[in-house]
Amino acid sequence: MVKLNKIYTKTGDDGTTGLVDGSRIAKNDPRMAAIGDVDELNSALGVAICEIADDALIQELRIIQNDLFDLGADLATPAEAGDDFTPSEMVLRIVPSQVERLENRIDAATASLDPLTSFILPGGAKAAAAVHLVRAIARRTERTCVAAAMTMPLNPQALAYINRLSDYLFVLGRLLNNGGKDDILWVPGGSR
Repeated sequence: MVKLNKIYTKTGDDGTTGLVDGSRIAKNDPRMAAIGDVDELNSALGVAICEIADDALIQELRIIQNDLFDLGADLATPAEAGDDFTPSEMVLRIVPSQVERLENRIDAATASLDPLTSFILPGGAKAAAAVHLVRAIARRTERTCVAAAMTMPLNPQALAYINRLSDYLFVLGRLLNNGGKDDILWVPGGSR
């Protein structure tokens, strides 16, 4: 259980921040860039949720927000080379079932959508546009996670989760555009 009695600690005034294991790293470390992008992604998802009226979908997105906190904790937990990234009572890791849940939702949603005949422009319904913005942030977050993974061991399931999340958000944006019927199609060279 997390308990925060004091919001500011002054320990980061020197440009460092603490990780789960108690070690400290620079706030501009690639790991912190990834954690910060996950936080921004979660915040943007919270804004998108405000545009959605479907209670079941809101609950689904709240689960994803919780997953994103899990992802942040996973990224903030250093691992040794060769670590198998197994979660424990003291170590929170993204696990395959979280990735599979997204895959199942993508498959179910895709089955109800007409195939794309063009790329789509972000927009349409307000909720869809908000979700497309979240998707773009998810893609950036994946890039920063991959960059961090180039310099330190990171959980492969964490990388799979963030990759799958952008796919889920793409499909969700289409669903929110009247099942894809109100998608705005890209017309290549249409504004020349």
